[in-house]
Formats: sequence, C-alpha cells, structure tokens
Amino acid sequence: MAADTREPQPQPNELPKGVVIGKDGKPCRSCTSKRDFSSWAQMTKSSLKSGSGTGTAAGAAAVGAGAGAVAASTFSSQRPTTDDCPADVETLGRSTWTLLHSIAATYPKTPSVAEQSDLKTFMGVFSRLYPCWVCAEDFQRYMEKEQIRVGSRDEFGKWLCEAHNAVNVKLGKNTFDCSKWEERWRTGWKDGRCD
Repeated sequence: MAADTREPQPQPNELPKGVVIGKDGKPCRSCTSKRDFSSWAQMTKSSLKSGSGTGTAAGAAAVGAGAGAVAASTFSSQRPTTDDCPADVETLGRSTWTLLHSIAATYPKTPSVAEQSDLKTFMGVFSRLYPCWVCAEDFQRYMEKEQIRVGSRDEFGKWLCEAHNAVNVKLGKNTFDCSKWEERWRTGWKDGRCD
C-alpha cells in the first residue's frame, strides 16, 4: 500500500489563535489575518519538515524537497512583497469598504426604481459571494436586521456608514461620524487635504 502523501489536515486544537477554518475544512486565508495565517503556514511547514502529520517522513521530505527546489530555482532572486500576496481578512475588508463607500458616493441623489432594485440585488449577491464566509454571514444577518436603505445617495451612504460602524464596534475599532460620510467618501475634507 502506498504512503499517504496528501497534506495533513490540521486539527482545530493545532491551529494558532485567530485562524478561521473555511467551509471546506481548511484554513481560510480571506477570513484570517496575514499574521495568523503566516503563523499557521510556518507551523505546517515545520511539521512537514519534521515528518509529523504525514504518512511517512520520506513522503514529507519528498514533498518538501520538491516544493523547495521549485521555489529556490524560480524565486531565489526576487522576494515577493506583501502587495502581491492573496488578500487576508484585513486587506480584503479595507478594500471592500473602499469599494462600497465609493459606490455610495456615486449613487444617484434620486435613483430610479431600477437603480434602487439593482443596488439591493447587488448588495444581496455581494453578501453571499464575499470571500470571508464568517464576514459574509455576519453581513447577511445585519442586512436582515437593518433593512438596506436605497431611496437616495444620502440614505444609502448613511446606512452603509452605520453598517461599517457596526463591524468596527465588533472589532473594537473606533466608529465614524456618519454625518460626515459624504465629505469622507465623495467631496473630500473641507480642509482641502484631498485636493
């Protein structure tokens, strides 16, 4: 019988604090901070090198040597920057809020019925496709509790700001004064620093 050379599946008690398991049972990169995901990756690499968690030490060595040889020959002269790595939960969150607030800032002052319907549809689909499943389900619950308001640019902008603040409270971050949402995301600050 051949040795099992599949990657070991970490047990929940073996995962570093902060690593979120995806619905596929593997660590979810887009649900976990880069620091916590890197900690898990280093732990996994260490267990592969030591031979723990695989069918045989020889199998782990072969997997490690093959991956190392490719990495060494392909990337030895260039180290990737964090900008060209898959987004972690924090990068994804910042980028997402930037996109959503920018959509709010360009949403019509007086949207048509079709535009209102499109925005509701977009937000519903967006909340189901969001890469971090924990965040997605949390946002879906928020939208069920606090019905999306799309009657005007100001109405949607303030609703979105309140949604963002609800997330900030859960994360222990400061909240934003939603009366200033348009200055922050549409017109720029009155002191001229965005000009």
